[in-house]
Amino acid sequence: METAKERIDILIDNALYYSKIDDELSDDQARLAKKIAMRVRTRLPYSIKQLFCKQCKEFIIPGKSSRIRIGRSNTRCIRISCYRCGHIYRKLLSHQSRLPSHSLFVRVEK
Repeated sequence: METAKERIDILIDNALYYSKIDDELSDDQARLAKKIAMRVRTRLPYSIKQLFCKQCKEFIIPGKSSRIRIGRSNTRCIRISCYRCGHIYRKLLSHQSRLPSHSLFVRVEK
């Protein structure tokens, strides 16, 4: 179980790194990470779960295959738009938190 979680983390990190070089390789690694999680019946952490589109189930790279916007209306929310299927989904922000500290807003450098 722990080896599966470590492998999932490694695959997702590699997928984010290779997204700048080769889209197909990064999609394959992300798909393999999700398949491992389903095989061992573990839940993906929220930071990894947000990297997959809720409609087309594809791996989305912030800024490359998805757009992330912060809402400016009375209800503060983050809008994530998938470029592949066009689906828009929202994450509501509470008044006290500014931005969540998950991997969508952290740059991965290797």
